[in-house]
This record gives sequence, structure tokens and C-alpha cells, in this order.
Amino acid sequence: MTLEALAEQIAAAAKAKGEAITETAREQAKEIASESAATSAAARDQVVARAKRESDQLSVEVVASSRQANQKRELIARREVLEETWQEVQEKVGAEDLAGRTDILNSLVKEAKSAGGDMILHPVNIDRKALTGKGFDLGDDVDGLGGFILESSDGSILLDYRFDGRLQEVWEANLGAVNKLMFGN
Repeated sequence: MTLEALAEQIAAAAKAKGEAITETAREQAKEIASESAATSAAARDQVVARAKRESDQLSVEVVASSRQANQKRELIARREVLEETWQEVQEKVGAEDLAGRTDILNSLVKEAKSAGGDMILHPVNIDRKALTGKGFDLGDDVDGLGGFILESSDGSILLDYRFDGRLQEVWEANLGAVNKLMFGN
């Protein structure tokens, strides 16, 4: 074989080997690209799934927070309405023209007389006139919506017959019913 033919044979073998190496490199590049795409897709899917979980959790928290804020606003509004109602009740009970005021005072005096002894009656100013001549010595006025306080002459006993305390007891005893009547629950 001639030198020229040998050179051609070597060149052809080198070319074939180069093409084989190139083909192998292309196949490896395709595999690497495919693996890279799969890894990227898996990573993307994980990020999307985590973002969805966080979004869902945040959504639940926002809804819960909104509900809690609404409940708080509702409770505050109810409390304000109840406080306004309490103020109105106190104003009506403390009004001089309260229907049945004289009957209430007479009932309280009757109850107070059963306490017996030498007692001084300290009226709420609004009721001083109605309580004069009821069998007790009158003392200084006391604060309140109506009624009076009985005090023993030595100051050791005080009995409270003012409307304030009794109204407070009735209000507290019936607050559930008032709440249900006003707010339906």
C-alpha cells in the first residue's frame, strides 16, 4: 500500500473516530439537557407546591384574622349598645317622674321599718320630700338615683335602700335576657 493510500486510510479512520466521538458527545449532551429539564421541572413543581401551601395557609390565617376582627368589632358594638341602654335605664329610674316612684319608696320604707331601732334616714335629694314624715329622723342627703340609706344613731349600721344597688342587681340578673332580646342570641 502506498503512502498516499495509508494516509487516506488513517484520515478516514480519524474522521470516523471523530464522528463517533462527536455523536457520543451529542447523545451525552441530550441526556444532560433532558436530566436538567427534569431536575428543573421537579424543582419548579416543588417551588409551586410550596408556594401554594403557603398561599393556602396565608388565606386560612387571613380569613381567621378577619373573622376574629369582625367578632371583636361586634362585641365592642354590643357592649356600647348595652352601656347606652344601661345609661338610659339609670336616667329613667333616676327621673323624678318615674311611674310608681312613690309606691317603690313606700315599699322600701315599709321594709326599712322592719329593721327597727333608732335609725336615721339619709334620703337621695330627689326623694327627700316624699320621705319626710315616714317615721324616721332625716339626715343629710346621699347620692343616688333614688331611695335612701338607713344609719344607726351610733353609725355602726348602714342599710342601703337606694335604687342604684337594686337596679344593678336586677340588671346583672337579667343581662342575659336583655342581651338575647336586643341581639337575638
